Amino acid sequence: MSEQPQADDKPDFLDFLGRIRPALIVAILALGIAAWQWWDSNTRIHQLQTELGQRLAASSNVEQESRVLSKQAMETTRELSVKLGEIQGKLADSQNQQLALQALYQDLARSRDEWTLADIEQIVLSASQQLQLAGNAKAALIALRSAETRLQRLNKPQFAMLKRALADDILRLQEVPQIDTVGIAQRLDTLIAGVDDLPIASDHEIPVAQPRVGNPQQGSTANRFGREVWQELKGLVQVRRMDTPDIALLAPTQVYFLRQNLKLRLLTARIALLAHDEASYKSDLQAAQNWVKRYFNDSDARVKKTLLSLGKLTNSPVSIELPSLSESLSALQSSRIGSNK
Repeated sequence: MSEQPQADDKPDFLDFLGRIRPALIVAILALGIAAWQWWDSNTRIHQLQTELGQRLAASSNVEQESRVLSKQAMETTRELSVKLGEIQGKLADSQNQQLALQALYQDLARSRDEWTLADIEQIVLSASQQLQLAGNAKAALIALRSAETRLQRLNKPQFAMLKRALADDILRLQEVPQIDTVGIAQRLDTLIAGVDDLPIASDHEIPVAQPRVGNPQQGSTANRFGREVWQELKGLVQVRRMDTPDIALLAPTQVYFLRQNLKLRLLTARIALLAHDEASYKSDLQAAQNWVKRYFNDSDARVKKTLLSLGKLTNSPVSIELPSLSESLSALQSSRIGSNK
């Protein structure tokens, strides 16, 4: 009876082993899987640690490079800030200069008409002085044409009246007859240079007293001395009859002063020519002509030529009626008043 239970227990153990074997296999598999996962996790963690260390080292290098670059950037920024300040200062100066130039240009643009009118007025006044003081119509005409040219450059309708006045005065000056002042002055200079070569008339020359030659044996010494003194006295004094008064009030022996007074008459005639004083001009030439006729040898060819030249010069007109520039001056004054309004 005791052997029967043992036989029954062996099958139970085998059944138990049979039941526990799959669980063991599963446990072993689970343990293996867990071990593999642990190893794999450790491997990955190690890789991660290695990669993290490399990245941290690289990050440290990058940080150092970044610090160097940041320092360089800061220095560059500081230099750029200084240069920018200089550029801004120069820009401010340039803007101030530009503003000043713009203001100056505006002032010049506003006063351009006034400057042009002032210049034209000076030109017209100079032309008027040439007419009044020197009687130089040619110089006045050139001045008015210059003023007309400057006025045409403005091309402003408000100056139309001034343009018409200048054109009218230019037309009047063009109609003025021209006098050969230069040619007449040259002929007078030629006459002045030839005065010294004109021969004096023989009846106006004092004959040289010839000493009387006598016998030195005749008369005593006192008589000879008396005769010599008498001859000397007769040489010092000469009495002549003048049918007409002497214009130059010169003694016959003073030929030098006669010639100088004749030159002076011709010079004053030349001055009257330049001043267009026809009365004084003709008066001086007529006086010079009378002196030449009276005191010089009119039979000489040089004297005849001088008298002929004096006659032609006396008949030459030297005075002309010159127009005034009052119309242009009045138009200028009106234009300046209109531009100031």
